[in-house]
Amino acid sequence: MMNLKDILYKVTLNAVVGSTSVSVNKIEFDSRNISNKDVFVAIKGTVSNGHEFIDKAINDGAIAIICETIPNNIEEGITYVEVDSTSKALAIMASNYYLNPSENLKLVGVTGTNGKTTIASLLYQLFKKAGFKVGLLSTVKIMVDNKEYKATHTTPDSITINKYLKKMNDEGVAYCFMEVSSHGIHQNRTEGLHFEGGIFTNLSHDHLDYHDTFAEYRDVKKSFFDKLPNTAFALVNVDDKNGLVMLQNTKAKKFTYALKGYADYRSQILENQLNGLLLKINESEVWTRLIGDFNAYNVLAIYATAELLGLEKVENLRIISELESVAGRFQYLISDEKITAIVDYAHTPDALKNVLETINSIRTKNEELITVFGCGGNRDKTKRPKMGHIASALSTKVIITSDNPRNEVPETIIGDIEKGIEPQNFKKTISITDRKQAIKTACQMANPNDIILIAGKGHETYQEIKGERFDFDDYKIVQEFLKQLQK
Repeated sequence: MMNLKDILYKVTLNAVVGSTSVSVNKIEFDSRNISNKDVFVAIKGTVSNGHEFIDKAINDGAIAIICETIPNNIEEGITYVEVDSTSKALAIMASNYYLNPSENLKLVGVTGTNGKTTIASLLYQLFKKAGFKVGLLSTVKIMVDNKEYKATHTTPDSITINKYLKKMNDEGVAYCFMEVSSHGIHQNRTEGLHFEGGIFTNLSHDHLDYHDTFAEYRDVKKSFFDKLPNTAFALVNVDDKNGLVMLQNTKAKKFTYALKGYADYRSQILENQLNGLLLKINESEVWTRLIGDFNAYNVLAIYATAELLGLEKVENLRIISELESVAGRFQYLISDEKITAIVDYAHTPDALKNVLETINSIRTKNEELITVFGCGGNRDKTKRPKMGHIASALSTKVIITSDNPRNEVPETIIGDIEKGIEPQNFKKTISITDRKQAIKTACQMANPNDIILIAGKGHETYQEIKGERFDFDDYKIVQEFLKQLQK
């Protein structure tokens, strides 16, 4: 049990009805999870409004209500607290409830359209190999040193974040690397956290189903850097024109990285092969097993971050050469028939273009590049024709299929993608709605030395159709079909 007054520390209160000197059990924002003596925080979400469940929460045992408007009907013995933003209040309260765990480790947030998972996961790997206890909060998984937990969102809700940060404190974790999504920032999930540093990767066409405009999407990302303290560092990619925008109002120490322009941390690609990259970072050469231009940026970002966190240069470079690719991020296998299959999470126009250009820069052009991809349902529809255009222009053959159709009709999504295909590319494009069948067809079409790219779902081990999640793992499926071809 904890005193409500202590949990509300640093929360700006507009009005209070009842006493804040009450002992409370735990904080909840889902009325279905309320038990005796809980605090219910009424959040206005995109689907439902928590204010409509205040009476239910009280009936189920809530002793205090945090809301943006105090209800007309006041229950005797219940404390009501009015705030401007319940999502912001929830984040600060969660931090207080778990004894401000972010202050007891070095927390680094990674934001941007592409590269968040790779950078956060590689930093986790790097610091583990350097001998530290490390935490990870990512799309793929949550790690508390060596213990793995399942992740459900890019940026978990603020109670979950603080719960795992507290576990990290208990395990003596020194560093934590966290993906910070635009949704998470906009919904105040990172409010009240103490960051040691922030990394900006890039900004491209994504999440415009959630953010009304690109400018709003950019400004939400920027707000993360605006809030960094002067004790933190802000590291940004200045080859992206939005990189310097992120630094405009930050109080943090400013650092830049780039492959093309001038920056504090610079990298040059000396060799680019299907088994890795040879990079020159500032004045030092390093070989990495990661592949492609976009991974050159990722490696440069982790090198810079590790140095800013105090890791010695020789140790930094040595460990970078040992790092392995992240599940579903340019994850590849080569069959006995010498067919290369690559599984990648690329689900935005920019990410798909990066992956295809990387493959084209490495391949000899004597082999086919067969791309299998789709677009998610109930998400930004404007990117669909763009991705159709990119895939058909940069591949020798394309199979358009389902991704996670969610509540949309898969054929409608495929139709939207097809609108971006130019007439000269019609002949090399086919559509197969069933994703498993599409992958099987790609394997049957492939000859020795050909390359199959399966894009869009990457690390995901499910396919979401009409509210249900079905087991589906691109990597396992293509591996199985390529094995069958060898028989």
